[in-house]
Amino acid sequence: MGSNIRLQPAGDSALVVELGSQINPLINRQVHYLAKLLMQAPLQGIGEAVPAYASLMVNYDPAILDYQVVARWVENCAAHLDTSPAPEPRQVEIPTVYGGSYGPDLVYVAEFHHLHPQEVIQLHSNTVYTVFMLGFLPGFAYLGGLPDDLATPRLDKPRQLVTAGSVGIAASQTGIYPIDSPGGWRIIGFTPLRLFDPHHDPPTLLTAGDQVRFIPISPRELADAFEGA
Repeated sequence: MGSNIRLQPAGDSALVVELGSQINPLINRQVHYLAKLLMQAPLQGIGEAVPAYASLMVNYDPAILDYQVVARWVENCAAHLDTSPAPEPRQVEIPTVYGGSYGPDLVYVAEFHHLHPQEVIQLHSNTVYTVFMLGFLPGFAYLGGLPDDLATPRLDKPRQLVTAGSVGIAASQTGIYPIDSPGGWRIIGFTPLRLFDPHHDPPTLLTAGDQVRFIPISPRELADAFEGA
């Protein structure tokens, strides 16, 4: 993997490391592992390493470092991708109530794919997803691995308000809204877990590289979860 990377400048203060051209869990795992390797022993002047699906942006201070120095350092770190395996990802379970008022688009998703709503729930909850990256909103995790049978277009007109904790589908990905916001994803469920808390360290429940499973719960279990919070 290390020998297949491609480097290119991004302005005068950042460098992009491309490890592939596809949305692929194995490539994405290497992206996050490289970010970890870089941040273990950063050069003076190195800023944040920002992972995406198959690439990584490394920010640096051009008053301290130049592109060639940063590029050689990145290449040296990337060489370790071939010689040491990436650490096992963290496993996170997301309790979720599906359908009804908690998942107003569940029936649409089922009808779109000629499935019964319970089949949608089974497909969605029987899959292990990978957090490819965080973005869009603080703590919003883009989860890859959605079964092809559930890939569904976004709403034609986004909702003005989607409640924090809403679980949605958009095209080939699923995700959870961390805060109340407008949004166009198809909402199929709801979790009582708090995905973003600015007063908590870290403030986000999920981090890039995590593996996620949705665990179906009943409305009664949801109520119990809120009562016990």
